[in-house]
Amino acid sequence: MKPSHEGYPSVATVPTTLRKTIVPDPIPAGAEAVLPFELSKYEQNGYGKWSYGPGLDSVKRLDLMPAGYRGTSGTSSERLLRFFAITDIHITDVQSPAQAIFFGYKGFLSSAYSGAMMYTHHVLDAAMRTVNALHMEEPLDFGISLGDTCNNTQYNELRWYIDVLDGQRIDPDSGVKTDAAPRPRAEFLDAYEAAGLDKSIPWYQARGNHDHFFTGFLRVDDYLRQTYIGDEILNLGNIFEDPLGPGSRGFYMGCLDGRTPRGDIFGLGPVADFATPPKVLAADPDRRSLSKAEWMSEFFETSSGPNGHGFPLCSVERGFACYTFEPKVDVPFRVIVLDDTQGDKEPYDNGYGHASLDKERYDWLVRELDRGQADAKLMIIAAHIPIGVEAAGSPMGWGSAACASEAELIAKLHTYPNLILWIAGHRHRNPVTAFASPDIDRPELGFWEIETSSLRDFPQQFRTFEIVRGGDETVSILATSVDPLVEDGSPAAISRSYAVAAQQIFKNPLGLLPTCSYNAELLVQLTPEMQAELGG
Repeated sequence: MKPSHEGYPSVATVPTTLRKTIVPDPIPAGAEAVLPFELSKYEQNGYGKWSYGPGLDSVKRLDLMPAGYRGTSGTSSERLLRFFAITDIHITDVQSPAQAIFFGYKGFLSSAYSGAMMYTHHVLDAAMRTVNALHMEEPLDFGISLGDTCNNTQYNELRWYIDVLDGQRIDPDSGVKTDAAPRPRAEFLDAYEAAGLDKSIPWYQARGNHDHFFTGFLRVDDYLRQTYIGDEILNLGNIFEDPLGPGSRGFYMGCLDGRTPRGDIFGLGPVADFATPPKVLAADPDRRSLSKAEWMSEFFETSSGPNGHGFPLCSVERGFACYTFEPKVDVPFRVIVLDDTQGDKEPYDNGYGHASLDKERYDWLVRELDRGQADAKLMIIAAHIPIGVEAAGSPMGWGSAACASEAELIAKLHTYPNLILWIAGHRHRNPVTAFASPDIDRPELGFWEIETSSLRDFPQQFRTFEIVRGGDETVSILATSVDPLVEDGSPAAISRSYAVAAQQIFKNPLGLLPTCSYNAELLVQLTPEMQAELGG
């Protein structure tokens, strides 16, 4: 087992993207086009290479401020809150029989397959080491994970995720061994000791669509449930077009071979090409798909705090994953953690990756916003899926079965002057969106939405947030993208190379090229009441 410090140097100062950025190197002219699964061809053809580029300034944005606002000359910098957010970690059991590799191995969906999937827990470990270094520079008040902890709802995936954050021993080599003889395994399956998040930093959890749907896309039926814990590789059809969804058949989805250095794919292709169903090396009951209640229960089996990581014990049995917390007793902030993923009983509608709120969750949200406003708290909504950024009907847009339309939700949010921020993941991107007040005379009704990229896919970043009191009637939200610290040759460094290559091949529409990063200082108008509450 490798020592916990290997591959992750100690540093005095973390170089965030304010100081330097990661820029993919151009593919050389005349290089051979490669397919995603041809990992052995990446290096010789220039895929996956990157260099450090200059830092990105923090863009000062006044989108929510009154016309003509210029600020005051005597601004202060009193910090009110400092925290970090990670999202879309997609911890993956690459030896599971219940994967969707078929849909990505030739270039359709990077979320279904890329070389980076072999190292998801290593990148999370590197991110936690980086967070710890940031915390030593300037203390963080808390951290929050915005969902998609697991790639595929599996128990062992969730345990690896929690155990990395707790600083436990990680052994990603799944499959129950039927004999005592050791079998060959690739380096990416080696056991190691995770560093763990500094125990003085409380961390909170939100739920994502991958945390309770098969690959974030399909409801788990009996066939899928049995496939998870068996040894026969999953047989699916074209789930993106076939109205049968998970009931469609026709292709074996494939698996990665943990005995090979690059996780060679086997057991993939049309059913007609196989005389007998292909099988994984070993079945494992720890690959079982978790219900919502089971998923939430695991956050009480942890050595870090707080207990349950935000989820109230009384809500676990019914799988209600919404709650609030107040990060600092002496600062009037309330964080509303909202489960805005689709419900299991919603109809199949181009998959289950949409945002949605049933009446119970919508009514709960309104009550919490009302309560926060009455209690004179500045409010942050933390959810997995962003709002107002996807076209209706898109696979990640607002769900058709939601109890209110997206426009109705946004209009309701615009009635709360103390709501300043919605943070989200899901789209693996880093944009910032202004939701300006619909009333020109009441700019305080506007709020910001900040998305954070995935730790699995390029640019493999997390964010820090600082909320600072201005010298006038404002607060500023400073959002900074951070690259996990890695060392050449470490598993996390290999993952970064594969993530760069995947982006070069799949060309996902991440925006903000070439770094796909974004830093911003976002101003928010305060009401006179909140100015007084903050001592202004």
